[in-house]
Amino acid sequence: MSYYKPLEYIVPDEEDGFVLRTILQKRLMISRKLMSRLKLTEQGITVNGERKYINVKLHAGDRIAVRMEMETSDDILPQPMALDILYEDEELLVLNKEAGVIVHPTHGHYTETLANGVVHYWLQKGESFRFRPVHRLDQETSGALAVAKNPYVHQQISEQMQAHQLKKEYIALVHGRLPDDEGTVDAPIDRDPESPHIRIVTPSGYSAVTHYRVEQRFAAATMVRLWLETGRTHQIRVHMKHLGYPLIGDKLYGLYRTVAGETVSDANLEADYGLSRHALHASVLGLTHPVSKAWMEFTAPLPEDMRQCIERLQSQNDDAAQDV
Repeated sequence: MSYYKPLEYIVPDEEDGFVLRTILQKRLMISRKLMSRLKLTEQGITVNGERKYINVKLHAGDRIAVRMEMETSDDILPQPMALDILYEDEELLVLNKEAGVIVHPTHGHYTETLANGVVHYWLQKGESFRFRPVHRLDQETSGALAVAKNPYVHQQISEQMQAHQLKKEYIALVHGRLPDDEGTVDAPIDRDPESPHIRIVTPSGYSAVTHYRVEQRFAAATMVRLWLETGRTHQIRVHMKHLGYPLIGDKLYGLYRTVAGETVSDANLEADYGLSRHALHASVLGLTHPVSKAWMEFTAPLPEDMRQCIERLQSQNDDAAQDV
């Protein structure tokens, strides 16, 4: 049986007499669910190299080791894919996801997902991990995304996310000129009862809070930086539409105009902006590394399509200035 690199902890003098369960829960922060799995593993929890029950009392200097069985993603077909890796170590992989790529296989999309590419990448390196994205990005959203290499790391970062300890910044291009330089949208979100794949702002929805700051204004658009306190599906897109400034290129929540007698989404008017998707990019991801406990921040550069869109918007500014 193969194991991931073990988590280790040496009992200090002041914790002499502590129960093993307490150390596992309070010092290594292992969840009850993971602890149940470890207890069933032959070498899952050991003290000084010997398997022990979790109710045993410890002594100063005892060396605790936690080992998790290595897992594979046998249900995911490995496929070669160009990956933009921002960071990788034995426990964590952080990627700059390309727009248009689905994160995980779903019904009707079993191949050409980020999972397919990452599993292939690991196999080429002779490594075996289960694909565990800590969070998701919409198919059309680009940017920083973290993948845990074992269940402990996944649990730890998920708990940081639930406690609002993750730093997640986004860059968006929206229609219209936002009047305020910064602000907060505190508006609950839930499914649209008439279209369950769409989210709406509704008093009966789940709490959702988005902060924003204007980075640059154009003649008829604004570039904004956004921070999330909550992680509701489509949260930024729904909140910006709620404000009256939907994302450029958004097929679900964007503007609609009449062209040649037909009503079309501005997402279909690629010539106007140079975009074939909504203008949203996860630019910064910050987290506490579950093993080293060091604070880490990763920055994903703005993709080429959004840079080109900004150039077009800036040229519109120049044209407007010449007309004055």
